[in-house]
Amino acid sequence: MFARNVSVHLKSNMLSEYGNVFESQVLPLLRKQKGFRDEITIASSNGLEVTAISLWDNKSDAEAYNTSAYPEVVKSFSKVIDGTPRVQTCEVVNSTFHKISVPVHA
Repeated sequence: MFARNVSVHLKSNMLSEYGNVFESQVLPLLRKQKGFRDEITIASSNGLEVTAISLWDNKSDAEAYNTSAYPEVVKSFSKVIDGTPRVQTCEVVNSTFHKISVPVHA
C-alpha cells in the first residue's frame, strides 16, 4: 500500500468549508480513481492546518492520480487554502485498520 500525505494551511475560519468541499467535490472524484483505498483527514486544534492522507493500492495508482485528477482537487480548494499544498509520498508500513504489516529488516 502507498500513501500520499498532503499538508495545507487554511484561510481563517475555513475548516468547515474545507469539509464541505471535500465531501461534495473531492471525495466523489477520489472514489473514481483506480487504486484509491481510503482518505484520513486531520486538522490542528486552531483549524488552520490540515493534513490529508490518502491510501492507494500502489505507487503507480497514486502517481496517476497526482498527474490526472490532483490538479482539479487543488482548484476545488483554492478558495479555502492559503499557499501551496505540500505533498509527500511513502510506503505504508503498518495499518491496523487495513490489516497491513510489513516486516522491518535490519
